[in-house]
Amino acid sequence: MLRKTITVIAFLSFFIAVGGISPVFASSQLEVTIDPNSDTAYAKMVYQRSISIDYSDGGKLAETMNGKSEKISFTAIASNPGIESLIAKLNSYFASQGSQASISDLSLEYKSTLTGRSTSMSVDYTIILRPTIENIVIKHGSGNDPTLLDADWRGFGALGPVVINTPTYGDVEINLPISSFEKFTPSLALSLKASDAAELLYTRLMDGDEIKAQPIGNWHFLFDPTGIGVDAKQYGFETGSVISSFTMGESSLREGLIREQIHEATFVSDKTYKVTSFESSGNASIDILGFANRDTLGTSEIFGVTPNAPEGYATTSTGEFPAFILYGMAGMAALGGVAIMIISQRKLKKEGKNLKQTGIDPSQLTGVQTSASSGGYQTIRGEAQVTGLEDYNEHRSYYDEEKPQVEEKSEDKPSSKRGALPKGFKAEK
Repeated sequence: MLRKTITVIAFLSFFIAVGGISPVFASSQLEVTIDPNSDTAYAKMVYQRSISIDYSDGGKLAETMNGKSEKISFTAIASNPGIESLIAKLNSYFASQGSQASISDLSLEYKSTLTGRSTSMSVDYTIILRPTIENIVIKHGSGNDPTLLDADWRGFGALGPVVINTPTYGDVEINLPISSFEKFTPSLALSLKASDAAELLYTRLMDGDEIKAQPIGNWHFLFDPTGIGVDAKQYGFETGSVISSFTMGESSLREGLIREQIHEATFVSDKTYKVTSFESSGNASIDILGFANRDTLGTSEIFGVTPNAPEGYATTSTGEFPAFILYGMAGMAALGGVAIMIISQRKLKKEGKNLKQTGIDPSQLTGVQTSASSGGYQTIRGEAQVTGLEDYNEHRSYYDEEKPQVEEKSEDKPSSKRGALPKGFKAEK
């Protein structure tokens, strides 16, 4: 047990340093809060990607795309036939992953933007889904018997084209990147379709497989036993309840090093251009009202949730990191400080034995105010004088001594009206 504790302490700093590395953006980013008592979860899934074309060597693209700007932006709700179709696709994904959960309501925000620059152009995509997920509870519990929650739905996405009808843009396909190129630059889209870059432009945007692929056992677990769940208010939850949080997306020894996903290809038109698809790794955050443990049911991962933590449970970090280790580390730091103080005191005492006071005893000194300094005003300057010596003149300050005034000296220069002597003149003797 001692060896395990020492090992954990030794690597704690490494975990903290590595765990602080996180991506700025994400190709798929899941945020969800689950209330086991309502059998409902309100989630937010964000998909992001950027595709750029480099024309720094010039060409027709540099002439036609520089300064070009286009944008498609809209929102849609479940009453839209396209959203109904999207819900069906997402529920099909749930079923394919062995999940019993289903989406009952969904809203969507979509934006794609084309930006042309002097050396390159890019199309940036953002899709935000806000689904209401039901049938998450596999089995209701009571007391110490935990409620079992389905977790296999977590990395959801959609396959194939997804068409949304909009009042402004008409029918818009949102899941395949090539669709925006067809809207913004039809001729360029034709060239891309017939090139090696076609695969990049037909790779679906709504892809959360990376979240599903990372086992929850590798996620970071944080448990708030204080019941101060301020963020829960936005979901209508009462504060004073314990909250369990599972997060992924940070680099660690278990999850590995998180790297952005970059794919490159080329297409040939009047010359060869490079196409680059960029997205960061996915991340997720699942907050559960209650104390949650990750478990397995057959081949599926689940959460077992109880209203309160087991008696004596003090998990405060990833991997059931015990609180006594944290307190032990603080205690070791305190002991180290005490040891340093003891060593310092001993050293001072040892050195003090060889030190003897020389000179005048400070108790025999008294303070004496000096006289006015040069310049004619009184200062607060003072000096020490030995008690009993009445002759102050023998100990007066250097600055009280009479100093001769330094006057600026000027010399009268003789005036001469005589002219200069000729060169080589010598006076007669």
